[in-house]
Amino acid sequence: MVPVTAEPVSDRGTWFPVENGSAGSAVRRAAERLGDQLGLPAGRIADLAIVAAELTSNLIKHAEDGVLLLRPVRRELDAGVELVAVDSGPGMVDLTHSARDGHSTTGTLGIGLGAIVRQASWFDAYSQPGRGTVIAVRVFADEDVRDSWVGGLTRPLTGEAVSGDGHAWRIAGDRRQVLVTDGLGHGPLAAAATDAALSAFRDAPAAAPAEVVGHLHRALSHTRGAALAVAEPDPAAGVLRYAGLGNIGGAVATGDGRRRGLVSLPGIAGHQRPAIRQYDYPFDPGSLLVMHTDGVVDRWQLADYPGLTGRSPLVVAATLLRDAGIRRDDAGVLVARSWS
Repeated sequence: MVPVTAEPVSDRGTWFPVENGSAGSAVRRAAERLGDQLGLPAGRIADLAIVAAELTSNLIKHAEDGVLLLRPVRRELDAGVELVAVDSGPGMVDLTHSARDGHSTTGTLGIGLGAIVRQASWFDAYSQPGRGTVIAVRVFADEDVRDSWVGGLTRPLTGEAVSGDGHAWRIAGDRRQVLVTDGLGHGPLAAAATDAALSAFRDAPAAAPAEVVGHLHRALSHTRGAALAVAEPDPAAGVLRYAGLGNIGGAVATGDGRRRGLVSLPGIAGHQRPAIRQYDYPFDPGSLLVMHTDGVVDRWQLADYPGLTGRSPLVVAATLLRDAGIRRDDAGVLVARSWS
C-alpha cells in the first residue's frame, strides 16, 4: 500500500470575536486548555498564554473587526496550537519595525509583537495600511522550521457554531493533493457531509484527482452531499491536475498577478454527478493555487496586495477570506504554492 500523510480531519477550529478584555481572557484560557490537551510542556503552555494575550491585546487596542482563530496543528510526531489573528484596519506600514521591542503606537512598552515572535515556534504576518493585518502563529514544544506549501481556513455562517466548509491536504506516494469541500446547506448536517469527505480523502487511493473525486462521491452517498474539488500541483512537471463537482472556485495565480480560472463540473458529490473530468493547467514556479467555497466572492486579485504572494499560504488564505468572504454563508479558502 502506498503510504499517505494527511492533514487530520475536523480541525477547523474556533473563531473568537475580540472586542474587549473579557474576550482576551477567554482566548487565553481556551489556548491553555488546548495546549494541555495536546501535551505541550508546561513552559510552552505559559509561552502560548503570552502569545494569546498579546494577540488579543493588539486586536483590542489597535484593530477594527478583530477576530482570532484557535485550532490544533499537527506535525508527523507531535502537535501544537495555531492562532490566526485577523483585523480590518488600520494596518501597519512597516510590520518588521512594529515587531521590534520598544515600538509602540499607544504609549505602552511596545513589546507585543516582539513577545509573540520570541515565543512562537513559527510566525508569519501581512499588513496593509487601510486594509488591516493578519498574524499567524504556531506554538509547538520546539521550533517549527518547515517551509509550508499549503494552508487554509474556514469560517462558519454568522450565528452558526460549525462550518459546513472544509479543506485538507495529503501526500500519497509522490503525489501532493488538496481538497476543498462545501457540504450542502449549513450547520451540523453540512458539517457532517464535509467531515465524511475529509475522512474519505485521507483514505482514498493514491490516484489522479478524477479518481479521488469518484472515490469521494461514492463515500458521501449516506450524507446530504457536497460540492468539492481535488487538485494536484506538480511543480516538477509544471502542471496542476484538477477535478471538481459543484460550486468550488479555483484559480492559478501567476507571479505577475494574472489568474486563470479552474473548471468544476455541475454536480453534487454523493448524489448527482456527470462523468467526472480532470483538467490540466500550467503551474509554473512562483504560481499559487487558490481554491475556495461559494462563501467567498470570486473577485479577488492578488495584485491588490503588494508583497502578499511572498507570505505563507496560510496568511494568503486568511487575507483573502477576510476581504472576499461573505457573512451570510460558510466560507473557506485554501492556498498552495510550488515547493523545492
